[in-house]
Amino acid sequence: MILFYRRGALGDTLLTFPVLEILKRRGKRILAVGNVDYFNIAKQAGWVDEINYEIPHMDFEKVIKVSVDGDVKPFPERRVWIVDHYLESLGLKDIYSRLLNMIPLKDNPLRGKAVIHPSSGSARKNPQIELFLRIEEYLKKHGYEVIYLIGEADKWVKKYVSRIYESENPTEMAKALSNARLFVGNDSGVSHLASYVGVPSFIFYGPTDPLVWKPIGEKVYQISLNLPCSPCFPYTCQERLCLNTDTLFKSFIKAIKSLMI
Repeated sequence: MILFYRRGALGDTLLTFPVLEILKRRGKRILAVGNVDYFNIAKQAGWVDEINYEIPHMDFEKVIKVSVDGDVKPFPERRVWIVDHYLESLGLKDIYSRLLNMIPLKDNPLRGKAVIHPSSGSARKNPQIELFLRIEEYLKKHGYEVIYLIGEADKWVKKYVSRIYESENPTEMAKALSNARLFVGNDSGVSHLASYVGVPSFIFYGPTDPLVWKPIGEKVYQISLNLPCSPCFPYTCQERLCLNTDTLFKSFIKAIKSLMI
């Protein structure tokens, strides 16, 4: 059995899944150690055999540890997509899927809807809520049914919107998102999840790097103003011109018109 260790946020964990998929296709048994709620998604996909929060006392065929003191560094030393960084670090050149197949929820509340998730793990990455309210109105005018997705860190959104779907279960979120019509969000774990399950996903990047933190998926539309001062996270300025509401809204309109969903 192979031990695969990775702690971190939802997006960080999802970006390691191609490693698990490749190893599984090679016939390996895998124990994933980290956030069990996140790795449960990989188990549902058939890419992990067992999950645990702590490393058990047992012998392993191989240990892959994604950490500062591990054999795979959690962040690349040069500006490359982090998935490529992981695969290069491990010498894995196999093809992997860009779609995380999940069985949709029965009576799915997100089915056929435009899903908006205006939050992330850091407020410094979030545009003003006005951006998403404007996007909501635009989508409604063009025949979309809009609903806001609320996770564990997103309770503040309830002050501004009424139509919500709330879940703190990542696997449930993945199943709910799997047959949504489209998704709009920030550089967050939920956005990574939406794109990975195949939803056309419009994702805003301000202080974070859209190259390094590109989600896995075939229908990802990254929206960034590409200012000379970007990326800068976590050393964000107070002005945050990279998250200007008017400019990002115009960029979104241009992106969705080109898609013509």
